[in-house]
Amino acid sequence: MLKTLAAQIKQYKRSTLLTPLFTVLEVVMEVLIPFVTAAIIDKGINAGDISKVYIYGGVMLIMAFMSLAFGVLAGKFAANASAGFACNLRDAMFTNIQQFSFSNIDKFSTAGLVTRMTTDVTNLQNAFQMIIRIAVRAPIMLISSIVMCMIINVRISLIFLGAMVVLGSVLAIIVSKATKVFDQVFPRYDDLNASVQENISGIRVVKGFVREQHENEKFVNASGSLYKMFIKAEKIISWNNPVMMFVIYACILLISWFGAQFIVGGTLTTGELTSLFSYIMSALMSLMMLSMIFVMITMSVASARRICEVLNEKSDITNPEKPVMEITDGSIDFDHVNFTYKHKSDQLKAKKSDLDGGEEILNDIDLHIHSGETIGIIGGTGCGKSTFASLISRLYDVDSGSVSVGGVDVRKYDLELLRDKVAVVLQKNVLFSGTILDNLRWGNENATEAECEEACRLACADEFIERMPDRYNTMIEQGGANVSGGQKQRLCIARALLKSPKILILDDSTSAVDTATDAKIRQAFAEKIPGTTKIIIAQRISSVKDADRIIVMDDGRICGFAPHDELLKTNEIYREIYTLQTQSGGDFDKPNE
Repeated sequence: MLKTLAAQIKQYKRSTLLTPLFTVLEVVMEVLIPFVTAAIIDKGINAGDISKVYIYGGVMLIMAFMSLAFGVLAGKFAANASAGFACNLRDAMFTNIQQFSFSNIDKFSTAGLVTRMTTDVTNLQNAFQMIIRIAVRAPIMLISSIVMCMIINVRISLIFLGAMVVLGSVLAIIVSKATKVFDQVFPRYDDLNASVQENISGIRVVKGFVREQHENEKFVNASGSLYKMFIKAEKIISWNNPVMMFVIYACILLISWFGAQFIVGGTLTTGELTSLFSYIMSALMSLMMLSMIFVMITMSVASARRICEVLNEKSDITNPEKPVMEITDGSIDFDHVNFTYKHKSDQLKAKKSDLDGGEEILNDIDLHIHSGETIGIIGGTGCGKSTFASLISRLYDVDSGSVSVGGVDVRKYDLELLRDKVAVVLQKNVLFSGTILDNLRWGNENATEAECEEACRLACADEFIERMPDRYNTMIEQGGANVSGGQKQRLCIARALLKSPKILILDDSTSAVDTATDAKIRQAFAEKIPGTTKIIIAQRISSVKDADRIIVMDDGRICGFAPHDELLKTNEIYREIYTLQTQSGGDFDKPNE
């Protein structure tokens, strides 16, 4: 874990090394100042020598300014190193997440990843700053103060050492108890973030069903749980300060009592007693800082583990050593493919529509699709339709068998090339903040405005874009909040078309589009991109009945693969779906605009 985290210091090594250096110099100056103060009292004031007061006073002033300068430099470099370290951690995590396959992403919840990149990184940033500065300053100051106390008077120093043992024991108990609580705190942040994220993303549904009060209660419960854990931890840590002050005042009283006797007896000077007070206060404060460092490090260990989980996660889908860099055509071959989701937690499994209790999702899929064909896929929820499509662009790898595109196993292709030529419009359509043109150019960043307009015509998106005040320069709000579901789907289809793909997969991507527009889109595809293999996953017969062939899926198996008319005669499942949809009056989709 330490090696993983240390690798992210990178260009901030210089600041990381200079911080403890200037901290040590700062401590040296602070340790020498009480020593000079004693000389001013004993050799100047008590001896009545004003010149010594000026000389030692000047030396002390120089030391104070040097200590201040070293402290400022240490603080500056510590802030630079810790902020840079946090920046590198976030960059490394984000970069690694971008390389994840779907199966890697399935291991982490969205809220968990957000917490790791925000709260957990901030904890590590604070801990790192304390480690390179306070964790250097406190022990050096502590040891130096003990040494100086022993040099001045061994007997009085024993009082201080006894107090340190008592204080150290109490602080150890406080830290150990607080540690157990802090270990339970950070997973609660995931619950809190999940509640906020879910509520904001589904705010229209919340308001539509008047569930604001219910959502408020959910948030209060998550927030309250976090509050209680922190209060419990803070109650334990709150003993730190009163115990510290009790020990400090006890030391002052005892040292004052015995120090006065030693001064009267002539074995201790007034200046030395004054220095003892300074060193003892410095040592006790250093011990208190060390206790806070232990608490901070304890809090950060849990965060460090969570961050390292993301940094050390390796994508299970990688490029081959010598990837194939050309896809000749859009033919697709499934050769006895079996597939199971392996890495999901039980909670994540429950959220996946294609997942059925961890059982095999696809079972012995064996079929061949010709380049340029239009293939429909239909079946019940959870039968494996989306998983089937995900294997073509290698979003997942098969357990056994093989998937080939253009006659070559997809595992032999360069990943970027494969996903560029196999365009997938997923069930969950996502648009990003920016203009319509900005979103369209995700498909091809060099696309001209004319090419974007042509893609939108094919996707029947030009109809509503032309009615917008700024047309293609209209701003899209975050998540596409200012466009309807059907408009969003058509923009995503146009974006995929700009990739000029060999294979176009529409995963239930026209579900929010009325049947008339759906038919126009399919007709445009047939006329304008005949050489592109088109796979249309849908729930309604009208979306797939004109396809060259239709795959009927049931429980992860293919139970039919033929044109519409043939399936009506030979496939009971398809016939049942067709009968239910047509006898109920068909679908009544209306335009969303």
